[in-house]
Amino acid sequence: MTDISTAPTLVVGLGCQRGCPVSTLLALLDQALEAHQIARHEIKALASIDSKRDEPALIELAQQLGLELMYFSSEQLAVYEPQLSHQSQIAFERTGCYGVAESAALALAEQLAQAPAKLLIPRQKYAQATLALAGAA
Repeated sequence: MTDISTAPTLVVGLGCQRGCPVSTLLALLDQALEAHQIARHEIKALASIDSKRDEPALIELAQQLGLELMYFSSEQLAVYEPQLSHQSQIAFERTGCYGVAESAALALAEQLAQAPAKLLIPRQKYAQATLALAGAA
């Protein structure tokens, strides 16, 4: 297991239902970070699937946190399928991806660090949203 504190590139992947309130995303983020003793300032960026590009809560969350929000296509995320802790048929039917949060976190961590990424916080589900945290050294 990778020690979270030694992974310099920590990113959060997010998936959510249409119309999910930003308060739900923030609660999920804070709950996950607190449980793993990670401070908000350690997060480098946020990621999701490109079909969520116009999702107000994701945009607002990134603005509130002062973080860049990157999007990936379902094709870009599909390569991470073997690393997913959970494969959702519902997510696949809606997005073409079996796990938006985990795949997006892995994709962005690898892109930013130019190194292989690992899931450090697997898929967390909360109301209308999912979150995962990945890191790459």
